[in-house]
Amino acid sequence: MSVAYLGPEGTFTHLACLQRFGASGDVRPEHSIKAVFDAVEQGQVDYGVVPVENSLEGIVNHTLDLFVDSSLFICGEILQEVSHFLMSKTGNKEEVQTIYSHPQAVAQCSRFLAENFPVVPVIEVGSTAIAAHKVAEEKSAAAIASSAAAQHYDLKIIASQIEDYPNNVTRFLVISKSPAEKSDRDKTSLLLSIRDRSGGLCEILKPFAQQGINLTKIESRPSKKKPWEYLFYMDVLGHQDDEAMRTALGRMKENAIFIRILGSYPVAEAMKSRCT
Repeated sequence: MSVAYLGPEGTFTHLACLQRFGASGDVRPEHSIKAVFDAVEQGQVDYGVVPVENSLEGIVNHTLDLFVDSSLFICGEILQEVSHFLMSKTGNKEEVQTIYSHPQAVAQCSRFLAENFPVVPVIEVGSTAIAAHKVAEEKSAAAIASSAAAQHYDLKIIASQIEDYPNNVTRFLVISKSPAEKSDRDKTSLLLSIRDRSGGLCEILKPFAQQGINLTKIESRPSKKKPWEYLFYMDVLGHQDDEAMRTALGRMKENAIFIRILGSYPVAEAMKSRCT
């Protein structure tokens, strides 16, 4: 079994990948979310793991946008509790003159940074692991990253669990060329476009309510094909082959321009304990 993930090693996507597939699998870092999609579509790997949303900072738009032109299925989800650490080569707070991290990590630690490093410049990079790698070569710099990144790049912890809010969880999707098998508790993800008219969204959602189906997420994204035209990404509880779901989808198709089922897959298990 081979798996591509948004790398490099030590990112939270890497930790989610290990949580789902274990350390013994053939896991391969990719430089971007699109590269993960490409690796799966081209048959270079069996699965891909990509971030889709964070409980504090919201949706990862780029991941949703890639599903528009992709034929891949969502076959699973992973919930990874996120805890940030400030680290440097020496572990000395007084020596820190620059801080590197990913934009979302910076946002999630904004209060800590304002209180402890109000005048230190913060430079955004492509991932928390890239930040750790850069800091391993700069004595006067620090990184906000995972404890796994500190271990991987031989860095010393300056401050632990510096996120502003403790309930910080990132949801990751497992993508594949094949759909998942049905389980006893599934979620279905949809991508659809509706006609631009008064009450259009209400009409498209009504069948879910009529069939007692729980809508757990809805996000709108520009179609990028026509100005002010939008696509909707939805998560609902249930499998696409359930009778209620089939009935709801059949009625929705009457009011939608198109509907694509991205996949029905098991709801993620309870989160693992905080990584320290």
